[in-house]
Amino acid sequence: MILLLFLTITFLQSGLDKITDWKGNIGWLKGHFAKTLFKNSVPLLLGIILVPEVFTGIISLFGIYGILSSGNTSFAFLGALVGCATLLMLLMGQRVAKDYDGARTIVIYLMPSIFLLFLLQN
Repeated sequence: MILLLFLTITFLQSGLDKITDWKGNIGWLKGHFAKTLFKNSVPLLLGIILVPEVFTGIISLFGIYGILSSGNTSFAFLGALVGCATLLMLLMGQRVAKDYDGARTIVIYLMPSIFLLFLLQN
């Protein structure tokens, strides 16, 4: 439950930040990716990453409900799986930008997500 709450908070907050400060995020990311192949695609890529982030947060919340209401872990597993995929996309972006400290931070988020997948496997 704690790991699902972790995913819910992490991804919903990140998605909400992107939605409420779209221009600020675009501005920062354009600088971050200025010397990469992503330099002309920042708004599109931000929109693309927003979708799985919000989906992960919502589905993780459903996972909490599913476990509490019926013991069903299907949504929890899906949340962890999509969360891992989303974090891998973010990791790729950090590596492309040669932001190795940022990539290391993503790995810190990835470890509990992978552990949650392990706990939920059948």
